[in-house]
Amino acid sequence: MLLAFLIVVMLSVVVVAAVLLPNLAPKESTQERLPKDVAQNPLPKLLDFGAGTCIPCKRMTPILQELSEEYKGRVIIRIIEVYNEKELTKANGIQMIPTQIFFDSQNQRVFRHQGFMDKEQIKKVFENMGVS
Repeated sequence: MLLAFLIVVMLSVVVVAAVLLPNLAPKESTQERLPKDVAQNPLPKLLDFGAGTCIPCKRMTPILQELSEEYKGRVIIRIIEVYNEKELTKANGIQMIPTQIFFDSQNQRVFRHQGFMDKEQIKKVFENMGVS
């Protein structure tokens, strides 16, 4: 009898969590998800959320700098320091660094990746977004 009661309680918790958790997702407002100067630019965008103390983030910095030059005038690439940009980090639901979020020219999120991303993987996402 006690076991049946516990199972019912546990299932109730799961159902309540399934209903409530989607409502706690980050807001999808462009104003909150992108730095103002980036949001106003009509180019596709890549935001890389990381920290200067994060080893994979440090490994990505030169890659992002190279890509920024290679795709100059076609894509905006911005490194976001999560400890300095807390509101932006929260608005994008960042839970792990590095995290890369790709936005199209209308500021709609088109791809999200967590962890280290090498140059070829990033270029493939740009290609899939129609960036030559």
